[in-house]
Amino acid sequence: MISVKETDLYKQVLKEFNYSFANVFVFKDFVISEIKEGLVFNWEDHGSKMIEDVSQFLNTDGSNLIYISNRIHSYSVMPQDWVKFFKNSYNLKGYYVISDRKTSMLGFMIENLFFKNKIKRFSTIYEAINWLENGVNEVA
Repeated sequence: MISVKETDLYKQVLKEFNYSFANVFVFKDFVISEIKEGLVFNWEDHGSKMIEDVSQFLNTDGSNLIYISNRIHSYSVMPQDWVKFFKNSYNLKGYYVISDRKTSMLGFMIENLFFKNKIKRFSTIYEAINWLENGVNEVA
């Protein structure tokens, strides 16, 4: 697993947000996050700040964006916080997770219960971008 910074994609980044808890890379039609090791990611402390900053930068509610979680580090997500995301009138065109196969499927399945659409899983950043660029980006 590699960071966006280690790929040729990095030169296409429009804006980079560096937080104490994550790095977020904003592209034209998608956003890639890399959450820090050991974090318990939640809406109040992390998600709301990221979403607010990206939404303001791109002037969007997210309905035209693909969110890609590049899970290069081990961390936890509060899956029920997806309810807070949608309650605040945010949307996503799609949600992709990049993780190696060692990552717990149980956590992925639980998170999928709280997200309104299906979460698409990839093993590399290049697979996710290829899927997105070839027009198969709607997650239904």
